[in-house]
Amino acid sequence: ELFGYMGGAFTGAKKEGKPGLFELASDGTIFLDEIGEMPLSLQAKMLRLIQERRVRRIGGAKEIPLRTRIITATNKNLEQMVKDKLFREDLYYRINVLPIHLPPLKERTEDIPLLVDHFLFQLASRLNKPLQLVTPEAMRKLCQHAWPGNVRELRNVIERAAILCDESAIGVEHILFSFEVGATRRDIQRQTSGDTSDGQS
Repeated sequence: ELFGYMGGAFTGAKKEGKPGLFELASDGTIFLDEIGEMPLSLQAKMLRLIQERRVRRIGGAKEIPLRTRIITATNKNLEQMVKDKLFREDLYYRINVLPIHLPPLKERTEDIPLLVDHFLFQLASRLNKPLQLVTPEAMRKLCQHAWPGNVRELRNVIERAAILCDESAIGVEHILFSFEVGATRRDIQRQTSGDTSDGQS
């Protein structure tokens, strides 16, 4: 996916070959998420690509020049991973040119209303439905949550609320976190089990 391949490079390869993501992103930007999960073997190839600004497809001999801006992201401590020999030190310094630290959502609750509006706008556009709003009580519940799953968790909670709510305003009863969904499911199962036992008796 990253480097592409030549035709016939391996079993099942397309005859015409396939360009990799770096090749397709030439003169543009490529975003590598969760770079801390990259295997050490691939890290060595990534370092060579960044240093030489060239990529070679799998099974090919020609090196293709690249002019690509690379942005990486991770939620891991790469400095500690370097100390633990889990991440290459040379690659760490190559990608750590302009670091941007994004605090977890629980440390920037002032961003929650903006993110909620953004996610609701996306949902309305995607589903072709009227734009929904969040009541002040529901917003307070969102701002008081610890958000262990950060922005991804917020997006899921808002999407769940938008599905549960058929009205224009999403209320506090529509804001359900994962532990609340699990508790609701268990309550339903207990009630169903109790109804069945009563019926049998």
